Parts: sequence; structure tokens; C-alpha cells
Amino acid sequence: MGFIIGRTLQLPIGPRTLLYVGGPNAGVLHELVADPGELTAAELYDRYVTELLAVIDEHGLETVAERANVERSKLRALSKGEGSDLTLEEAAEVFALSAEPDGETIALLARDELLMGMTTAVLDVEAVESGLNGELEAREIQSKIEGRYPMTLREFALLYGYIDGAR
Repeated sequence: MGFIIGRTLQLPIGPRTLLYVGGPNAGVLHELVADPGELTAAELYDRYVTELLAVIDEHGLETVAERANVERSKLRALSKGEGSDLTLEEAAEVFALSAEPDGETIALLARDELLMGMTTAVLDVEAVESGLNGELEAREIQSKIEGRYPMTLREFALLYGYIDGAR
């Protein structure tokens, strides 16, 4: 069974592997870094920032701000290395400027990857909270993964790195 997202067909060919047929998938957030579980949350976040900066360089800060609907101040701070509290959705919209699928789908797939990772690693939100040494509470983790509460890109890196490392 495959899934069609945009112009891309995703075919599961292994327990953690999808074959993509169709458009480019460089913007799929959870695929930008190989072996995220081997990196610290800060290293994983820095890799995502590097990719975001490449998109900003490619399109220009003003164009990215306008087309991705992200505050210019957040993008400037990111460009200056001052850090930024971009949400997962904002980062996904930026990535979507240079790749498929669209930003909403990128964020949805990233959250789905967290859920699938928890399933594969047999983790519940309490186990993730414990593994993160209480940096995020179990209810907060659940709400963020389900999309009921905003998740920053930094929080995604924290969760994704831990969950992928637990598989």
C-alpha cells in the first residue's frame, strides 16, 4: 500500500524505509538528516537551521518571509545566528519553498514520524518525558505531537533525536 502526497507516491519497502516515486522530497523534515538519533538535540537543530538558511539564501529573506508567512524578525534572527523560536509549521513552510510537498504536509509527516518512531520503539509519552529528563511534560509531548499545541523546531529536534535513538 502506498500513499500519494502531492505528486509523490510513497511506498513502504521496509520497517523504517519509504521509497519515493515522483517529485523531490528534500523538504521532508524528518529526512533531512541521516541517523538523527546519533546526534544531540542541539546538533540536530543546527542541521535543520543550516538547511533553512540554504533556503533563505536561495530565495532571499523578504521572499521567504512573504511566501512562507513567517515573521521577518524570526528569519533575521536565524540568519544572524541568534537562534529563533520557529515553529515546526513555520520551518515546514520555509522548506516547502524549495521542495515538495507543501508545508502543511511536511509538518504532518514530521509529526507522523514521531508517532511511528514511538510505536516502533514501544515508547509512550511518559517514557519520552523520562528519556528527556523532564524537559517536556508527558501531556505537553502528546499535545505537541498530535498538533493540538504548537511545537518549535527546537522541540521537534529534541523529540525526534530521542525517539529515533530509542528505536
